[in-house]
Amino acid sequence: MKVSRYLSGGLEGWAVANPATGAWHGCTEDHAAYPGPLDAYIKNGVYALAGAAQEMQRQAVLDLHAVRWLPPVAHPPKIICVGLNYIDHTAESGFEQPDYPTLFSRFTTSVIGHDEPLHYPVLSPSFDYEGELAVIIGKAGKAISRDDALNHVLGYSIFNDGSVREYQFKTPQWIMGKNFDGSGAFGPYLVTADELPPGARGLQLETRLNGVTVQSANTRDMVFDVESLIAIISEVMTLEAGDVIVAGTPAGVGHAREPKLYMQPGDLCEVEIEGIGLLSNRVQQPDLA
Repeated sequence: MKVSRYLSGGLEGWAVANPATGAWHGCTEDHAAYPGPLDAYIKNGVYALAGAAQEMQRQAVLDLHAVRWLPPVAHPPKIICVGLNYIDHTAESGFEQPDYPTLFSRFTTSVIGHDEPLHYPVLSPSFDYEGELAVIIGKAGKAISRDDALNHVLGYSIFNDGSVREYQFKTPQWIMGKNFDGSGAFGPYLVTADELPPGARGLQLETRLNGVTVQSANTRDMVFDVESLIAIISEVMTLEAGDVIVAGTPAGVGHAREPKLYMQPGDLCEVEIEGIGLLSNRVQQPDLA
């Protein structure tokens, strides 16, 4: 199933896609049939989500062009990002391929939804794109085995890990360059794991800047696959339902090019992953007035 969050008339709602027609059905929080926030069902697992989605299928057809898209998870307990997870990207970045995942955190203030403007950073012109697979945890666990890891996945989405390179490389820790307000995008919706190959393996990932393909790869090429990431991360910390693992970007980032290819105000950045969808955002200069 595919589910999305949105705003309409200032009210939050969510919707589910009809698998037969492709139409979206949903309602906002002021509607008598509103079953409650999507996050609550994400945190209660796939069966709770499926039950609420059946109720949503009975609601009116929604015109998603007339609403504002929101990230599919409103309040993830953790957003854990993976660096250097494609060999070609590690090479272009000038690093040696690590034998342990390079992990860092993003926070919700840095994330916007599909079709919302990416915030061009006024502090630095080094604003880069990174198309990535997002993994949404649906079942909490600690010390999860690799064999059991996919049982903890609710679904998948798309992430653009927009990075301000100057700030990312000010220190060995990347967190500042990865957390400018509104610099990353997440969406357009959540696709449950049953609709995709196990571990979302073998899916084509493509990033386009102003219609030109700048990244093209396959999720099978990840150094640490979804199962490995879940097992390794959960050795240290409890993974909670609603957590998001952003699984790394392939080669082609603007910082590795000569000349550099950074995003500019007015640019359109699109990330598409086979079987999941298309995340599209235009870069916008903040209004400083």
